[in-house]
Amino acid sequence: MKKLKLVSIYVMGIFYIFAGSLHFYMPEFYMKIMPPYLPWHLELVYLSGVAEIILGIGLLLPKYRRKAAIGIILLLIAVFPANIYLAFNETAQEALGTNQMGALWIRFPIQALFIAIAYWQSKE
Repeated sequence: MKKLKLVSIYVMGIFYIFAGSLHFYMPEFYMKIMPPYLPWHLELVYLSGVAEIILGIGLLLPKYRRKAAIGIILLLIAVFPANIYLAFNETAQEALGTNQMGALWIRFPIQALFIAIAYWQSKE
């Protein structure tokens, strides 16, 4: 189980670094699912990208792993309104080429799985 956990830490750490960098290479993708009630869409996309990169790096460093995993949980909760907006807004769904079922039945369970993985990774 220790090896599986270590593999998951490195896979997810690299995943978050990569995903965070995408916020800078294709911010328009993320802006399409920003709820209109939030201000500063581009700035929030960049901020969440920086957070993902820092937390991904932190996950790879044993000294910061627990704090990074907790940070990832908090970040996933913080970006949840964008997933809700995508799930219930046809314009956002069309912009990303998905539908409500795809948004609800794919994104929500994946988000919950990522939170569970981060929680597991936060434990010694």
